[in-house]
Amino acid sequence: MIGKLLPWLAAVDLPRPKPEAAAVALTAVRKVYMTGAGEFVALKGIDLQVDKGEFVAVVGKSGNGKSTLINMITGIDRPTSGDVWVAGTPVHTLTENQIAVWRGRTVGVVFQFFQLLPTLTVLENVMLPMDFCNVYDPAERPERAMELLKLVGVENQADKVPANLSGGQQQRVAIARCLSNDPPLLVADEPTGNLDSRTAEAVIELFRELTRGGKTILMVTHDEDLARRSSRIVTVSEGLIVPAALTGEGTL
Repeated sequence: MIGKLLPWLAAVDLPRPKPEAAAVALTAVRKVYMTGAGEFVALKGIDLQVDKGEFVAVVGKSGNGKSTLINMITGIDRPTSGDVWVAGTPVHTLTENQIAVWRGRTVGVVFQFFQLLPTLTVLENVMLPMDFCNVYDPAERPERAMELLKLVGVENQADKVPANLSGGQQQRVAIARCLSNDPPLLVADEPTGNLDSRTAEAVIELFRELTRGGKTILMVTHDEDLARRSSRIVTVSEGLIVPAALTGEGTL
């Protein structure tokens, strides 16, 4: 199936990224959904800039717009109005085909429930994004996947299937997978929600190491203690970003 997709992927052109751009830049982003009760405004004119190498925690109560904000940044959803730039690319202008290719090359996503394919080995799970986006020579992919597994400390699990790993090990594999295509931006959606406190702390420290290496990370979390380990906290409330002066949070 992936082999059939490769010619299509190769044929999709993407705009050349703007040089020296911020990792993420949102300007006046609004998102309106139509419901049975009428319009629901999920985002009410968001302005946000995230610089390269930042580790930003996105916090806020459920239903206040955190997931919608992340969906704008990852291209999963489109703004009703406003501009979304990620790594120098105007995501809001891309076609659906362009977004699929752009996301595979630019954004690594870490999920709360890992989302590893159960019938593939750990090594094959990490190689999958390289295969899908046709990144790196096929002969180089196993070696690169193994290097990523070493980076997150689970290289000795490479030949196992996910069911034979602990939750913490599966999350580390998921992080290795999201790094497969060397994306500049990682988005983590409650990445520690199913982990014990010790393992969660280890995952956060790994994120901090990745930012020191130049990656930019956006992490959605309900854990205030873990959020404070980031370099900056962004609080979303009722579709708006609350200024740090009002939340009591500053740059950490």
